[in-house]
Amino acid sequence: MTMPFYSSVDQLLRDRSELARKGIARGRSVVVLTYAGGVLFVAENRSTALHKVSEIYDKIGFAAVGRYNEFENLRTGGIRMADFRGFTYDRRDVTGRMLANAYAQALGTAFVEQQKPFEVELCVAEVGAESGGDQLYRITYDGSITDEPRFVVMGGQTDPISTKLQETYEHGLELGAAIEVALGGLQVPGADPAASANGANAAARVLSAEALEVAVLDRTRERRTFRRLEGAALTELLPAANRGTEPEPDVAGGDDTPAAGGALGEGGSS
Repeated sequence: MTMPFYSSVDQLLRDRSELARKGIARGRSVVVLTYAGGVLFVAENRSTALHKVSEIYDKIGFAAVGRYNEFENLRTGGIRMADFRGFTYDRRDVTGRMLANAYAQALGTAFVEQQKPFEVELCVAEVGAESGGDQLYRITYDGSITDEPRFVVMGGQTDPISTKLQETYEHGLELGAAIEVALGGLQVPGADPAASANGANAAARVLSAEALEVAVLDRTRERRTFRRLEGAALTELLPAANRGTEPEPDVAGGDDTPAAGGALGEGGSS
């Protein structure tokens, strides 16, 4: 009689954590930070069709890294939940905290109960009427949730980017200055996951508008505050060194190859 395979709970959770962290680290980075006019999203993403940054509701935005199909299912599930709550009760009842808690519960349940965890990391941002009301919620693959007061860095090699932003970020930055700060983090030596995976020497990069996905939650706009910055409008806001063209191609979306994922309402992968 053969003995059944046994692995301790601690070992299983460690293995799942390692799997999720490796998948997330292979993706291109996203920076979310508050600025004088609201909340800024800057993602390294050369795809024009597969977005890492999106609108969820009137004053709420969403950013993600990891496996595209998994976080896309989570995004659409969050939109359905927000629409249902706003229609059933009141639009003011749809908050970033409510959505962040729902995402945390779904990811936490999948991490414990499913064989494979979600290989994603999320940020839910809500813009307030004043700068003190801006909220940034970071949700990790295991359902952990934190309220970040200034900025969130996800995907790729986060340590050098976070260190750079801690040195350069200031409260109340104007939009152009905030984009420059975010780019300074994304371009710091050692932040490129592709170079790290190939064993290449860490070097500073220059990211042009073609390599970026940029959006804002603009507190001056009525009701729907989400706005993408593209084309000439984005180029004008970039530092002079970033206004060239990006020669090298990249995998669409800048993330890992797709894997099966479940919607928010399902609470896990399928």
